Amino acid sequence: MLKGIRCETAKCPIEKKQRNLAPGMHGWRRGRASEYAVRLREKQKVKRYYGLLDRQFMKYFHKAKRMKGNTGEILLQLLERRLDNVIYKLNFVPSRKAARQLITHGHIHVNGHKVNVGNYITKIGDRITLKNSGKSVKKVKQQLESNPNFTTQSWLQLNREKPEATIVALPTRDDVQIPVEEQLVVEFCSR
Repeated sequence: MLKGIRCETAKCPIEKKQRNLAPGMHGWRRGRASEYAVRLREKQKVKRYYGLLDRQFMKYFHKAKRMKGNTGEILLQLLERRLDNVIYKLNFVPSRKAARQLITHGHIHVNGHKVNVGNYITKIGDRITLKNSGKSVKKVKQQLESNPNFTTQSWLQLNREKPEATIVALPTRDDVQIPVEEQLVVEFCSR
């Protein structure tokens, strides 16, 4: 990189110590985040992990709140059981966005019926299969072969030969891999 004569002095803008700070006079604000900020950050973490918008997330929260049990764990369980997340956890696709696209294009069948919405909540005993076309099966088999050491979670049962899966149990808190404190999310959404 070519540097001007000014960079030979202490006023060099390229090598200043201030370069590591954010733009503005004061740089990053130091100090502890407020309790509101901590709870908001946890909620945003969960939303972004599952790729949800605010309104969608709040619908899941209200649904979890009406069910019996620990609201935080039930919320995470509902989000884990979404069809787009299940397709991703089965390693049919490399990302949740790709899973949503596979679903909306009609490549996924649940219990023999085409499902084209990613927010479909799976239940115990649901059988997830692919559309009976070579294109769908070829792409998913290619993805499965690209990661042969991949193991599915205990609540999912995968048949690699003809890509299909069965939901054998409900996911537990241990199956949720995101490092989040669900109690903070519940506190934030309950206010």
